[in-house]
Amino acid sequence: MKAVCLVSSGIDSPVAAYLISHYVDELIMLHVDTGSFSDGVQSTTFFSLAGRMKDIVTCNLQLGVIPHEESLRAFHDRSEVKYTCVFCKRMMVRYADRIAQIKGADMIVMGDSLGQVASQTLQNIRVVDSVSQVPIIRPLIGLDKQDIIEIAKKIGTFEVSIGDTGHCLAVPNKPSTRARNEILEGLEKVIDVASLVDHAVSRVVWKDLGGQF
Repeated sequence: MKAVCLVSSGIDSPVAAYLISHYVDELIMLHVDTGSFSDGVQSTTFFSLAGRMKDIVTCNLQLGVIPHEESLRAFHDRSEVKYTCVFCKRMMVRYADRIAQIKGADMIVMGDSLGQVASQTLQNIRVVDSVSQVPIIRPLIGLDKQDIIEIAKKIGTFEVSIGDTGHCLAVPNKPSTRARNEILEGLEKVIDVASLVDHAVSRVVWKDLGGQF
């Protein structure tokens, strides 16, 4: 089997990638680059995490970085900002879904654990999942933060992740925890979602895992 795993610079998603690696032959680690909405620290940390993953997994690895700034700015500038995080996750899933279909992957993997942050309430997860044709697997869904931290320490990704002091500048002060699909669909009509996905996916940068990060 083959999986596309959305991997940030945080603690959770590398753990999810590691856990699912035991069940797949190939893992495509996809990092979403938010451009000017971040300070660049996240991408640097992601590359360090990818280097660590290379040492601890036995499946084949691919590494891709996809530009997300244009999509995020289109929504952030024209829509209700409280839905930004849910929209952001929907776009990430759309990218992963498209790449999964191109690469022949069987699943999308995410590092969500239920209710840990605003975008990970059950209602918001349902809204996010609705845009994917490929099954979405969440290995951490029932774990609490301390459980995840312990695994991260065990596999050696924790120290790398906590070195990331950057944050996303698009996160609203009061993000929605109870989004509805019809609301997001209405807000997304203002922007050309299909073109934004095409734009981002056509500009994925694939990295060679054989070299140094």
